[in-house]
Amino acid sequence: MKFLFAVCAGLLFAMDVLAQAYPSKPIRLVLGFAPGGAADYVSRAMSEPLSRALGQPVVVDNKPGAGSSIAADFVAKSPPDGYTILIASPSAISVNPALNPKLGYKPGDLLPVTKVSASPQVVAVNPSVGVTSIKELIAYAKKNPGKLNYATSGNGSAPHMATILFNRMTGIDMVHVPYKSGGLAVQSVLAGDTQVTFATPPSVLPLVKAGRLKAIAITAPARSSLLPELPGMEEAGLAGYDMSLWYGFFVPAGTPPDIVKKIFDATIAVLREPQVVQAFAREGTETAASRSPTDFAAFLAEDDKLMVRLVKESGAKID
Repeated sequence: MKFLFAVCAGLLFAMDVLAQAYPSKPIRLVLGFAPGGAADYVSRAMSEPLSRALGQPVVVDNKPGAGSSIAADFVAKSPPDGYTILIASPSAISVNPALNPKLGYKPGDLLPVTKVSASPQVVAVNPSVGVTSIKELIAYAKKNPGKLNYATSGNGSAPHMATILFNRMTGIDMVHVPYKSGGLAVQSVLAGDTQVTFATPPSVLPLVKAGRLKAIAITAPARSSLLPELPGMEEAGLAGYDMSLWYGFFVPAGTPPDIVKKIFDATIAVLREPQVVQAFAREGTETAASRSPTDFAAFLAEDDKLMVRLVKESGAKID
């Protein structure tokens, strides 16, 4: 019994020392998307100020594939010591586990830290379709059932879920064409192979500004100061629709609370820095800090209900 007590005391002491010393080496920020996308931009905009806040280099590590499941699985199986952080969207946390119960990780293997960013998606169409508003898009789709193809970055991606919700609420039938990345999806609309996409602002805004794609609305209820020229869904005629895209930080389950708090506190401080707010805004997104890890977990519980329902309604299968 004395030996067991000594072992337990030693473990507790070691964990306390680990938390006090953290961080003492570089930290890896893992994301499940290729360079150039929204998650990559958010990660790189935060890495340098986060390095300053934590006192150690924060290195961005892109691990794309399997709808971001590869990155989530990697982090879930990493040591719970605070040196491996995942930046993830609903795809990795809610959608992929609903699509594939045989994933190598469970959502419970990842501990929520805080939401980091939130942004509406942009509804963009090929100009040849000739629609200039959400009402016209709905009318065109109802008049031509099955003739509009929408492009996404894959089954279960945020654009896929956003369009599924749009289809359900409007009663239209656009055909899903999944691609391996958001960039490829947007290029397909540009080429006319597909006609519609619900996409992240960084992937479509340059093409919209160049007149090569037509943006008709954002997926938030109201106009955003980030994209003031585009109406929100309520103004566009679809009240009750809301499908913003968020990214958040997660660490492996079992990470000591003191380390989670250090990561949370540093992240919140970074998200308040004017240069970070401005960097996000340039790409049509905004900082979105949670009040606490517990608050973020409560948000995830509600978000998960919607995402799982949309997966079931979509009939989506694993790519």
